[in-house]
Amino acid sequence: MNLNDIISYLREFNFITICLRLILAVVVGGIIGNERGRHGSPAGLRTHILVCIGSAITSLTGYYVYHTLGIGSDVLRLSAQVVSGIGFLGAGMIIVKNSNMITGLTTAAGMWATAAIGIALGYGFYSGAIIGMLTCFFTAAVLTRLERKRKMAIHIYAEVDDILHIGDIADKVRSCVSGDILVETIAAKSNLPESIGLYITVSGKYATSELRKTIEKIDGIRFAISE
Repeated sequence: MNLNDIISYLREFNFITICLRLILAVVVGGIIGNERGRHGSPAGLRTHILVCIGSAITSLTGYYVYHTLGIGSDVLRLSAQVVSGIGFLGAGMIIVKNSNMITGLTTAAGMWATAAIGIALGYGFYSGAIIGMLTCFFTAAVLTRLERKRKMAIHIYAEVDDILHIGDIADKVRSCVSGDILVETIAAKSNLPESIGLYITVSGKYATSELRKTIEKIDGIRFAISE
């Protein structure tokens, strides 16, 4: 049996190829999910494996209904619902923090990509699935680290004791930073009277302690702490 015969056999729909595709779904989903889990994502190893297996089974079911049962329907219809439906699961991974910073987008996109890879495996598109897995792993493992180094953010919480001039104090905070800065007014975390909180997010290369001390020196700032 030569290589072409093996490739042709792997594209057939039988018990052996079904098992192979589902096993590959476990492996591929596990590799991507394990990497996301290492970054602290709530959707880790098991979630990505289940998404990949479910997508592969969906493809296999559509293939079975059309080619084995002979029911005249679109073989891609079930898989198309996975592509759109996985968005609801991915949306649950997206969180908006109190600083208006959105997290979980990478995990949601990774789950969508994992579902697409599972669909490819279900149809026996092995090369596309493996290459897709490698590129997803590279994106999660390598590019994520590079992006985090480039977008270092500092979070500082400060309290203001002059509510009437909160706008002027916030402007002074913005003027003391040369990089991108987001200043938000929030409820005070302390029980001090007539206090209001400022949540400050700064993107750029700053020493946290020095930036905190600079903000603390501004008139009207009662105290500042890094978070």
